[in-house]
Amino acid sequence: MPTRHVALALLVAVAWGVNFVAIDFSLDTFPPMFLVALRFAVIAIPTVLFIPRPDVPLRWLIGYGVGFGVLQFAFVYWGMAIGMPAGLASLVLQASAPFTVVLSAILLRERLTGVQVTGILIAVAGLAVVGWQRAEHAAVAPFLLTLAGAFGWAIGNVSNRRALQDPGASSGPSRSSSAPSRPSSGVERPFRLMMWMTVIPPLPMLVVSLIVEGPSEIGESMRAAGTLDGLPAVVGVIFTAVVATIGGSGAWTWLMSIHPASVVAPFSMLVPVVGMTTAWVVLGQSVRPMEIAGALLVVGGVLFGTIRLSRGAQRADGGGEPEHGDADRGHDRDVERATANL
Repeated sequence: MPTRHVALALLVAVAWGVNFVAIDFSLDTFPPMFLVALRFAVIAIPTVLFIPRPDVPLRWLIGYGVGFGVLQFAFVYWGMAIGMPAGLASLVLQASAPFTVVLSAILLRERLTGVQVTGILIAVAGLAVVGWQRAEHAAVAPFLLTLAGAFGWAIGNVSNRRALQDPGASSGPSRSSSAPSRPSSGVERPFRLMMWMTVIPPLPMLVVSLIVEGPSEIGESMRAAGTLDGLPAVVGVIFTAVVATIGGSGAWTWLMSIHPASVVAPFSMLVPVVGMTTAWVVLGQSVRPMEIAGALLVVGGVLFGTIRLSRGAQRADGGGEPEHGDADRGHDRDVERATANL
């Protein structure tokens, strides 16, 4: 992997880690449900205008948007709004990886390997340590809400995977108001899917916000956003939408298209490291020693399953069926793209 590509992968990890601090700043001004709607509306409007809809079944596009966009961020933002530290949120969301493996085994009938089970157990042990520490020293509800967000991310991952496994099976013609439709390349298709996923959350989350948070709280947050004190919140929304989602996910998708997943995917494990460090430096959120131990177990468990499984796949691909191996590698890249979008 060239040095420039390593630097790009590091920049993406840094952007995704800092993103949790940006979310924290935004929650100082905007109520959580409205913030979810606002975050995705910023991306959804130009997406509908300029990016052709991906040629995937509508049900999986909706499933991706509901899981990744609605459930994940509604729970995570809610948890952070009532006390989940930004740094720990970046860690607990890594539970999406073992959740995705388990859901894939149940819903997609994929076989669990011993390596995957071992990695899941290590990560679950780490999450148990973090949860125990939260229960001992703070309210456990924010932790559970963030964990629910990770499960929502896993639902989105499974929907994303099903969409990418069904090439060209759109429920109707691809539509866009200005960009002509053309066949999607291996890079374009996952990126289009990620961008069009952002079209799903804004309206449902706006309805939830109007019911739960009320028009008066929404209006007050918009007025506050127009003041100098609200500037960090506005910058946080822009950073989350433009830098973390469009820039970060776009760069990650490109890296996944030209390098093996086993080379690129481990860089995502730097996200909680950056998130916890940035939250400590910028927000003064300290982390207890046992929480650090739990974090190491979570990251180690996810890395163990990812690296060992990828190496095994590479050895298998070196056998006597190169065409099948190439297809598997391409499919693995699609799966890794799906599990890395933040």
